[in-house]
Amino acid sequence: MSRTLSFALVAGEASGDILGAALIREIKVHHPDARCYGIGGPMMIAEGFESLFPMERLSVMGLVEVLGRLKELLGIRKQLKEAFVSEKPDVFIGIDAPDFNLPLEKFLKSNQIPTVHYVSPQVWAWREGRLKKIRRSVDHMLALLPFEADYYQGHGVPVTFVGHPLADQVAWSPDSSEARRSLGIEEKGAIVALLPGSRKAEVARLGDLFLQTARLLKKDHPDIRFLMPCASEKRKLQLLPMLESYSDLDVTVAVGKASQMMAAANAILIASGTATLEAALHKRPMVISYRMASLSYSILSRLVKVEHVGLPNLLASKPCVPELLQNDATPEKLYEAMSRALDDEEWRSHLVQEFTEIHKTLKRDASALAYQAIMSVVGKYDATK
Repeated sequence: MSRTLSFALVAGEASGDILGAALIREIKVHHPDARCYGIGGPMMIAEGFESLFPMERLSVMGLVEVLGRLKELLGIRKQLKEAFVSEKPDVFIGIDAPDFNLPLEKFLKSNQIPTVHYVSPQVWAWREGRLKKIRRSVDHMLALLPFEADYYQGHGVPVTFVGHPLADQVAWSPDSSEARRSLGIEEKGAIVALLPGSRKAEVARLGDLFLQTARLLKKDHPDIRFLMPCASEKRKLQLLPMLESYSDLDVTVAVGKASQMMAAANAILIASGTATLEAALHKRPMVISYRMASLSYSILSRLVKVEHVGLPNLLASKPCVPELLQNDATPEKLYEAMSRALDDEEWRSHLVQEFTEIHKTLKRDASALAYQAIMSVVGKYDATK
């Protein structure tokens, strides 16, 4: 009789929660009694995951913001180290969140616990010096993007290109009519999805900006409606007071409806991050924006080696989506870019072609490939016991 396996996972934000949930489903297909525990969000928990801490405690971005929460983050990591070393899971899987997970992985690997990192840190874009830490910390890297696998192979890091679970889940041609019906939205009029991010700080900086842009768009499109999906109930409660100042806008807010709202929209205004990839898979024109603390941006902008931050621009044959960041992220500039996203049919058609090619590249049954790579690492460790 085979023994019960245990999988330790740590995800730090909504995008990691999506990956983790899909991976847990795949694990349960092969090991129905497996224990999956660590830190995860609502989607992972819905698959039977045991979260030892609220995932939101890790959802922080930017150098200044991290410093303000450093003591708490170090405390959580210390408790995880003690728990995992005591319980000896068969493998640890860090899902993104490299600044939190890589030191944890290094510690666990030194204690003979196999480590896999799911979602490559963007060392090809900035802080390439992290490669040394990755080699010391990670038994195997799971890359979502094809050029990442080439990069790691060239630097001697074991890697598997798995594609992206979202590419497996999103239909080739998402049905906007069906999505609108599922949301109880009428067919008439333009619809814009506003996604200011999944973190508290992102919503604080981008929520009002996106709503100001929405008000400008309403002048040209009197019947326009807006959809705002929220990553959690806390983000919804953060947005609702903000919306009181925009009673002139028709805005629908819902938790856990991002995919349906993207499919229902004619165009999307979105914070830079993994959600931009989901918007591309839905073949919707978008405008990418972002703001962070001025000091964080000043430091990070000097370290970044790539010209674009949006995943659709990094994956397309050439950059095709507007990126309005930091000082360029103004209601007026966002309004101009979103007007084109709504009204320029030639550009919209071009984007569909680009996004379809991205979809083809990333649709690989990611969770199955990730599971196979993870179990190969577990097998190597088992062979030495």
